Amino acid sequence: MNEKVTIRRLNTGVPGLDNLLGGGLPEFSFNLITGAPGSGKTTLAHQIMFAQTSPDKRALFFTMVGEPALKMFRYQQQFEFFDFTKINQSIRFVNLSEDLLKGDFASVLSRMVTEVQDYAPSFIFVDSFRSLTRSAEQMENGLSELQRFLQQLVLQMAGWQATTFLIGEYGPSETESNPVFTVADGILELSQSVHRNSMVRKIQVVKMRGQAQTPGLHTFRISKQGLHIFPRAIVEQFKAVDSSPKIAAGEDRISMGIPGLDEMLGGGLPVGYSLLVVGPTGSGKTILATEFLAEGVRRGEPGVIAAFEKSPSQLLSNKLQTLIQSGQVGVIDTRSLNLSIDETLHDLISMIKNIRAKRVVIDSLSGFELALAPEFSEDFRGSLYRMVAELTGMGMTILMTSELEDRYTDLRFSPFGSAFLADAIIVQRYIEIESQFKRVFSVVKVRGSTHSKDIRLFDIIDSGIVIGETLPDYRGIMSGRPTVSQADDRRQP
Repeated sequence: MNEKVTIRRLNTGVPGLDNLLGGGLPEFSFNLITGAPGSGKTTLAHQIMFAQTSPDKRALFFTMVGEPALKMFRYQQQFEFFDFTKINQSIRFVNLSEDLLKGDFASVLSRMVTEVQDYAPSFIFVDSFRSLTRSAEQMENGLSELQRFLQQLVLQMAGWQATTFLIGEYGPSETESNPVFTVADGILELSQSVHRNSMVRKIQVVKMRGQAQTPGLHTFRISKQGLHIFPRAIVEQFKAVDSSPKIAAGEDRISMGIPGLDEMLGGGLPVGYSLLVVGPTGSGKTILATEFLAEGVRRGEPGVIAAFEKSPSQLLSNKLQTLIQSGQVGVIDTRSLNLSIDETLHDLISMIKNIRAKRVVIDSLSGFELALAPEFSEDFRGSLYRMVAELTGMGMTILMTSELEDRYTDLRFSPFGSAFLADAIIVQRYIEIESQFKRVFSVVKVRGSTHSKDIRLFDIIDSGIVIGETLPDYRGIMSGRPTVSQADDRRQP
């Protein structure tokens, strides 16, 4: 062979799956779809089949179980990808259960060969292939007969010039001993688990010959549209957030929209930075985030906000409601539970691309963690790390808020130990002055840049946040010692 063979890649029609496979499904490949009952194997196979078939590219779907095709149609037609016009035109279903019950594997193979020769399909599906193994176990010399059948079937598939799929339920031990796993060109493994009343479904590309697939487990959902896979964000080595300076000379900065805050940040927030705003409840975190988005719109920089604690009607001011209606700010309502960070990241990226956003707000990390399925919240720091790296890698400027208990006598920046993710940090706090609670804030970090060290009073009025004067002796207030004004009062006769 002197010429390099080019393998055409087929689009599966399953959102997110082509990315995992490395660009699509290799044409004429022999693939195995495996997983526990209810994990979505048959739905995935049907979704691929209906997306691929046409009058010129037909499909044969062999069923090995006893249930009739009509029963399967009853459930599969609930999905939007199901197209009745393709049945018997581009797709043909063949039930082999009667041939299988006779215990004659040779006749099963002969029937399959005849159907393939008569129909000349481009795609062949066998569901459930695991049924053959169970039948063989009940026959005398059944396993040896099944071994010969498998070898002959694989040889036939190699000569059929069709993209083939075997669908079955296999345990971990069988993946090492079953010859099907050895000869398969591609293996897709689906799984599902229940963790504290949360159902989590995942898919893994165990094997895909001839192309670089995305490793690891990736979450997916089954909806009326079928399977939707959310590829896990992969942070390349040395690409993610680190402690080295990021600002180059003349680096662009963006305005926060609050008079005086840009100066405290050293001239504004650098483009592509992640800013963490932490503080107790009611301290003004969401209002600061709102001003950040509104300023972006005024400067032609659309934004997206992911709301985890409040509904959009509770979260947004009248001016932001107007901006949303005009399409300049997008809102992702993420109040539903059992989310994964990869699913949230997918929704964010889709909306960012749709409105060409430049600014992103996540309000708040505290609510975000609560909205995640328990399995994902256990690795919240790692997942958040990947998410921030992916968004900043796209050039997005991010503002994240985080609820933080005000203990008055100690200073913390994050309840999750996730402050290292942020390129800049603003801390909001309450203090007591003359029997009143006052709000103060300070810029405690801007990576690679000088910034104000002042602790400033601020107030919230109808028009937004107003920054006030610098505190004269903040340590005295925090430690219980008299403030400057209190000391002056005590010296009075």
